[in-house]
Amino acid sequence: MKTASLTLSISFLISCVAFANWPQFRGDNAQGISLEAVPVEWSESENMVWKVDLEGEGSSSPIISGGAVFVTSYSGSGENLMRHLQRIDLYSGDVVWTRDIPNDFPIDPARGYITEHGWASNTPVTDGEAIFGYFGKAGVYAFDYDGNQLWKARTGGMSSAKVWGSASSPILYDDLVIVPAGEETNSFIALSKADGSERWRAKHPSLGQTYGTPILAKVGGSRTDLIYAATGNFRAYDPATGELRWFANYNLPGNMSNTTHLSGDILTVSGGFPRTARVAIKAGGEGDRSNQILYDTQKPATYMTAPVEVDGIMYWIADSGITFAAKPGEAEELWAERLPGLEGAGGRGKPFYASPVVAGGKIYAVSRANGTFVIEPSPDRLNVLSQNKIAGDSTLFNGTAAVADGKLLIRSQQALYCIGE
Repeated sequence: MKTASLTLSISFLISCVAFANWPQFRGDNAQGISLEAVPVEWSESENMVWKVDLEGEGSSSPIISGGAVFVTSYSGSGENLMRHLQRIDLYSGDVVWTRDIPNDFPIDPARGYITEHGWASNTPVTDGEAIFGYFGKAGVYAFDYDGNQLWKARTGGMSSAKVWGSASSPILYDDLVIVPAGEETNSFIALSKADGSERWRAKHPSLGQTYGTPILAKVGGSRTDLIYAATGNFRAYDPATGELRWFANYNLPGNMSNTTHLSGDILTVSGGFPRTARVAIKAGGEGDRSNQILYDTQKPATYMTAPVEVDGIMYWIADSGITFAAKPGEAEELWAERLPGLEGAGGRGKPFYASPVVAGGKIYAVSRANGTFVIEPSPDRLNVLSQNKIAGDSTLFNGTAAVADGKLLIRSQQALYCIGE
């Protein structure tokens, strides 16, 4: 197994021993970091371990645990829409099982932004024994690794004013599945992993029109906060009870589609609609912390792609294709350069939907229609090592990549690809 020397300043839930797992959206604590080295160059015939045609389209990410890959998709439309969960062997690409999730609740219609991402945008999460998939208005389904359904639970049937559909991904905390059901019910909902019963619910209007994934932050060595970037404010909850611990208002207008980055005790998020900006605050504290925002850039940042961090520098590729580098907690960027080779954006003029990940110290950024860019981190300039396209697949690549055991998994609207040596 190849490893690379990385200074990781994300302080919570990054495992340095369980390299073979990528258990949720963007891996441990949604920070997008793996120490595993994967190939820098590939094609349909080079370093392509396997390819699997999926049951349908989707913008969710694959997850990996114990040599098993799980990925969701959808097929059909309207009353005939069906979601799918598949287990695929990491090493052979064999499909072990497929389970269909029935469309037993009215879905959002195919118009507006929902046509950009579809009806399988929520990435599942696993604890190594069960898989928990959030399917918007269809609710949460739990399966064991043999594909047996353990339980299902409703989350809500509301639609936000914009009717953009569901996209947030669940996380785990102790014996809870925590579901950011902002689109369906303006709430966080915590369910028992064992039977799907509701343990707590935290409701607030600013949780509506939110599409990011929550993270966990350790505070002072004894307290864990559930952190979420909502519309107009950071919110921090007790993950065991749903009690609000603190909030901080920020000047990011409209909906929030991004996931918060954690660097030590510094929380950073970009977003807003129709304009974007970047803000930061330190974790911890109580009550109204609006006057403790570290900075508020109020200049274009990124709408939905979250950053990664290498050697104390944050890097992100905006959905517009501009790549940035900055130090956590500092407003000014070290540099900003447009990625070369972006021909044809691939959907509403936005060449990126997926967030970058780090593998073996290099940054892997999956674009929608121009392949995957591999970038050498540098505090001085943009250094693109390769641009890898897969011939024969002209569909969009919306899902964030996953990394485990020396393999990189990327998904399109057509297939799941495993890259490795």
